[in-house]
Parts: sequence; structure tokens; C-alpha cells
Amino acid sequence: MAIRDLVPWKWGNEKQVPVRRENDNPMVALQHNIDRLFDDFFRGTSLTPFGESWSGFTPRIDVTENDQAYMVSAELPGLDENDVQVSLANNILTISGEKKEEKEDKGQNYYRLERAYGSFQRNIPLPPGLKTDQVDATFKKGVLTILLPKAAEARRQAKRIPAKTR
Repeated sequence: MAIRDLVPWKWGNEKQVPVRRENDNPMVALQHNIDRLFDDFFRGTSLTPFGESWSGFTPRIDVTENDQAYMVSAELPGLDENDVQVSLANNILTISGEKKEEKEDKGQNYYRLERAYGSFQRNIPLPPGLKTDQVDATFKKGVLTILLPKAAEARRQAKRIPAKTR
């Protein structure tokens, strides 16, 4: 198509208007719009669909309970005890931390340096009746374990309710 054919007053009756058409199938057009939406979303943030991003890092947390205490464990790979802070206030346990990672790889014909920075914070609400002066935290092989002993009153308040079958 010549550039002259794109000028509107040259179109005439016998020529069709040069219009770019999307696929006539509405489902294919919907798929293209959804793909474009996700592309625009990931392009505008630091998240990458297939790469690792620390801006979205959220450690996995397990909370267990027995008669004596609550135990919270968090998986924090690549961090050490100096990168993690633990606090307890108003029956909310807060675990926060920051990772600063730098990988350097030198080869015969290449040099690669990757840096990853990011922080996280998890807040875990706990029931009242904790011995806050006896809370203990340990960090071993990338796993943070926090032991929160129950006060005697809290242990007595626990009441076992048997389930009946009908």
C-alpha cells in the first residue's frame, strides 16, 4: 500500500478504508486484551512473572500450639540472625527483616553481578495470656523458631469440648 492511499480524501467510493482489524473472533480478542493487561501490570512493577523478586518476598510461617506454649517458625533462607528483628506488643508478634544479597560470577569471557534487596514484615496476632518475659527465639539454618509460653490462667481457660455423634 502506498502512503498516498492512507490520505482520507483519496479514499473514494471504490477503495476501502485502511483499518487494522483485530481478530474477528471475540474470544481471541479477549485473550489478547488479557495478555496485554498482564504485560502492562508486570512492566510497571518490580515483579517479574518468571524471575525472583524480593519486593514480593513473604516468608512462610507455621504456628502450632500445645498445652504449654505457642510455637512460631518462619523460613528465612539466605538470612542470618542479624538480618531479622522479632518483637511482641499488644499480643501481636512481629517478624521483620531485610535481605541484601550480591552474587558475583566471573568466567573466562564473562562477568556477572546480581544484586537483590528487599524487606518483609509479618504480624501474627496471638491470644492473651502469654508469659511475655519468657519468650524465646532461636535461629538455625535459615529457620527462626519462637517459643511463646502460656500463662497458667490461659492454660486453665482451655476447655475440651467433646464432639457428639448423632
